[in-house]
Amino acid sequence: MIFAEAFAWLVDPVNWSGGKSIPVRVGVHLLFCVGAVLGAALIAVPLGLFVGHTGRGGVVLVGGSNALRALPTLGLVTFLYLITGGGTVGVLIALIVLAVPPILAGTYAGIQDVDRGVVDAARGMGMTGTQWLWRVEVPNALPLLIGGLRNAMLQVVATASVAAYVGIETLGRPLLDGVRVLDYAQFVGGAILIALLAVALDAVLAGVGKLVVPAGVRLSARAGRKA
Repeated sequence: MIFAEAFAWLVDPVNWSGGKSIPVRVGVHLLFCVGAVLGAALIAVPLGLFVGHTGRGGVVLVGGSNALRALPTLGLVTFLYLITGGGTVGVLIALIVLAVPPILAGTYAGIQDVDRGVVDAARGMGMTGTQWLWRVEVPNALPLLIGGLRNAMLQVVATASVAAYVGIETLGRPLLDGVRVLDYAQFVGGAILIALLAVALDAVLAGVGKLVVPAGVRLSARAGRKA
């Protein structure tokens, strides 16, 4: 059975030592994922906050985000890898580009979803635009913003696998090698590792969300879903 063979590949001591071992590949894959999502967040969160808060450029934002989603992953990674002279920089830039749309969409949607009555009340209390952004809109937007980060992370975990095509030892290497030599146990084992990493990172971000989202906002979001 293929899953039994994949399990045997996963627990084989040979695959757990050396420069191309499972721990090394998990570490490289993890670094690319965390680096890409952090880089994308530095771009997408401020932009999403600005557009959502001011209402300016919403059409351009949606159109640009959809255009980025349509980019071919392997082609983008290969292209940026070549024009940056090889190495990891081009791959990381490609992953950042692909992670921007879900974070941007989550941030923008989170701000837009804030009850306008709450914003009007903040204005009535004499708050400035910056004050109601950070004290009212951002706290209420956090569930969707965190959701955008989680979506981006899941996408990047899967996408980082293609870095193996340009010689980087991510978890895509077992997939590539498995297909090349028809070693389906290795292929399935690599896919399992990617899935486990995705689940683990999503759980971490879900935990972060519980820590940073105010309890009142969480209760309000649950009430809205039940309604």
